[in-house]
Amino acid sequence: MKKSLFTFTKQQRKGTLLLLILIVILQCVYFFVDLPSESIQTDPKEFARFVSEIDSLKQLKIKGAKTKIYPFNPNYITDFKGSNLGMSNTEIDRLLNYRKQGLWINSVEQFQEVTQVSDSLLKAISPYFKFPDWVKQTQTKTNNLANHETIKNKTPKQDLNIATAEQLEKIKGVGKILSKRIVKYRDNRIGGFIDDVQLNDVYGLTPEVINKIKEQFTVKTPKPVKKINLNTATIEQLVTVPHIDYDLAAKILEQRKLQKSFNSINELKKVNNFPSNKIEIIKLYLQLEKQIDE
Repeated sequence: MKKSLFTFTKQQRKGTLLLLILIVILQCVYFFVDLPSESIQTDPKEFARFVSEIDSLKQLKIKGAKTKIYPFNPNYITDFKGSNLGMSNTEIDRLLNYRKQGLWINSVEQFQEVTQVSDSLLKAISPYFKFPDWVKQTQTKTNNLANHETIKNKTPKQDLNIATAEQLEKIKGVGKILSKRIVKYRDNRIGGFIDDVQLNDVYGLTPEVINKIKEQFTVKTPKPVKKINLNTATIEQLVTVPHIDYDLAAKILEQRKLQKSFNSINELKKVNNFPSNKIEIIKLYLQLEKQIDE
């Protein structure tokens, strides 16, 4: 007959029971008995001093990092980079908002204009600005053009009212036909040109060619003009002004009556079918005085 594995002797049963009792007692002691413990006492002043030393070490580390500046493109300054450079949050935000518009900083002067940093900070960080090569090339080209313009401006311009067709013909883009057309337009008006703007009335002259003409010629002896008061002018007076016919003159008087008087010659643009592209020429013949009510 086999002996069961779960059969214990009397001593084994007593030992097991004693072990259980000890376990229960220890659990009760753990949960219900407060044992004395050593509490860690900290000095608030010492703790504050310790924190202060840690902060000082952090500041020293940051200052050390600031001195190590490498060449960079100012268009890509981030919040972190700007802070390390000494920029304020407001100055950094101005730069970031400018860049969000798709605009670029292309010079040291423009950087200060956008960010409004102080002169001292700009002097400290601008030597590290590194712009793309195409910016440098553009700046060089602009400077060369500016120098060229300065040289041209030193040459006195000739009077457009006495210029010959042969003189005008030498200007690039004019040629024989256009030069003769300019002289014919001038000679058909007693006294010649009143202002350079009248070149826009010469058929075939583009804005680019007109600019080239004005680089060498200008109206030095303008034709005297007796200007018409826009606020008292009659239809008969208005039709003597270039680009104003009877129909347009009548509309001008209607508009004047509607708003009682014109406050600016530019208000003529409100008139239906008014040739706005000719306003500068029309202004040569008009003046503005308030209409006196009877």
